[in-house]
Amino acid sequence: MALLIMDDITQYKKLETQFFQAQKMESIGLLAGGVAHDFNNLLTGITGYASLLLNKLDKDRPEYTYVANIDQAGGRAAELIQQLLTFGRKVPTNPKPFQLNSLIEETRSLLLRTIPKSIVIETYLDPGLSITEADPVQIQQVVMNICINARDAMPNGGRLIIETINAGLDETYCNNHHGVLPGRYVCIAISDTGIGMPREVTERIFEPFFTTKGLGKGTGLGLSVVYAIVKNHRGFINVYSEIGRGTMFKIYLPAGGETRQEMEEKIKNLPTGDETVLIIDDEPLVLSVAQNILEDFGYKVIPVSDPREAMTIYQNQQQDIDLVILDLIMPQIGGMECLDKLLGINPGVKVILTSGYSLNGHGKEAMRPELKGFIRKPFQVAEFLTAVRKALDA
Repeated sequence: MALLIMDDITQYKKLETQFFQAQKMESIGLLAGGVAHDFNNLLTGITGYASLLLNKLDKDRPEYTYVANIDQAGGRAAELIQQLLTFGRKVPTNPKPFQLNSLIEETRSLLLRTIPKSIVIETYLDPGLSITEADPVQIQQVVMNICINARDAMPNGGRLIIETINAGLDETYCNNHHGVLPGRYVCIAISDTGIGMPREVTERIFEPFFTTKGLGKGTGLGLSVVYAIVKNHRGFINVYSEIGRGTMFKIYLPAGGETRQEMEEKIKNLPTGDETVLIIDDEPLVLSVAQNILEDFGYKVIPVSDPREAMTIYQNQQQDIDLVILDLIMPQIGGMECLDKLLGINPGVKVILTSGYSLNGHGKEAMRPELKGFIRKPFQVAEFLTAVRKALDA
């Protein structure tokens, strides 16, 4: 008597393939990021010396044209390096809560100027779409890159369709897709009616330098950058294509917990105050924005662009100043030196540090126990006012 035991391992093999693909993309990303940094150092020397030569040569000399071409080629190379760094996830994001629908509308206007009239652009945007927290500039780059590829896939015209929708992904879906976590997402679906792609192409489409375009017609970095940006935002991307029937990309980004109405309601309930705040920042625009925000919510503001003048003001008016907001990097006196001077005048001074650097980067190195908070530029109104109130109440 023979005993036959069978087990269907189809799902296991599918997940195994997805896992190996994810590992391959991660390895390529690490390699690309490392190589890009090395090339950036070389290009700095090439373009730097080319610029120096251009300043020393007369424009009517034939050598001027040669050097200008070197400088221009270096600039194009630098753009490619930037794309490689993005793929290697070496480029920081600047996330903030926003509504994808408005970004899609803005992108559509840009596409209308770059896509032939033989291609009809259609948008179907969910009016109840959730807020997402992402870098709008990078997400727009994702949409633009995919749409430009769709244009190239429709040389004789067709339809380009962009849709947005809320998506809730459960455990069942995530168990069938490696690296996907259950939760609420916003989805951007971009489809075309172009020539489509075979399976062997879709399996490699996100690899850097892989392209189906002819020589000199593409770098093969557009979709690899798309992949990196989406992964960097804790999202994921799917592609489905059939020869002769077009292609669809679906980009999933984690949804925020707030709708537009909820965000507007939150703004109405932001903390207020009537204290006096000294702001020290050498950037006039930053000073103006911070002053307007604080004054709109009841505070009295002393804006100062020169830290030396600010020290004098604080020396004379410290009893009237409740909080100091201090920029980390300033040309005359650095933020840390300012902090030491303020503490010398009043050991109990309340100071918030601001910087364009991340709290996990240079900002972390500057954080000291005496500081009452840190605000990263560019700051959001809610984040700014909450940090101010928290510092004052400390």
